[in-house]
Amino acid sequence: MVRQMRRWAAVLAGTLVTALLSLGTTGPASAAPKPAPAGVDITGVGLAAPLQLRAETQPAHVGAVIDQVNFLGRTGMASGPKPADLGPKYTVVVLAGETPKQTYDLYPKAVGGPRVFRPAKQPDGRKASAGWFLGRLSMSETLRTAGVPLERQFDTVSGGVGGGERVLPEDTLDPAKDLDEALGDLQRLLLLNVGVMLTITVGLAGIALLIRRRTR
Repeated sequence: MVRQMRRWAAVLAGTLVTALLSLGTTGPASAAPKPAPAGVDITGVGLAAPLQLRAETQPAHVGAVIDQVNFLGRTGMASGPKPADLGPKYTVVVLAGETPKQTYDLYPKAVGGPRVFRPAKQPDGRKASAGWFLGRLSMSETLRTAGVPLERQFDTVSGGVGGGERVLPEDTLDPAKDLDEALGDLQRLLLLNVGVMLTITVGLAGIALLIRRRTR
């Protein structure tokens, strides 16, 4: 019995030593490395040299540009607009540190709303499903703010997915004007109803007067 207890104690001691050694070798030196900071390179119409944005110096611009492509699904449309309807093309390459990972073609001035094309061949060697996607309505302003030479747009709504009409008439955004028009229509309707009631009342009074005169 004593020998068996000694054996169990030896096994337990060995297990504890192994555990302590494993803890010592898995300290901060073997911690997972931090991910490389993000960045984007933009090339296209009006840019003589690639526009290089890095998260260390321009985090807001980098995040806004990546936001234009990070919502895409696995599959897109097989075909996009006609080449004549696409407008200027801007290629965005997303980087991890200085390593290109993903690439997309952006068309902020496409007819019917911004478009995004994802090529099948990606810089990191992986294969993606090529396809066309509706872009965000904020694409043109996002690229312009980041440094792409595009005209400023005042008729776009930030966020959302593009496509369709983007121009909202100013009068449709004025609830006070709509309320005034509704109240005016209601007032006219009430006046019309009052006029009809008065006409019916006068007519009934005239008929009653004629009947009374005949019955005398």
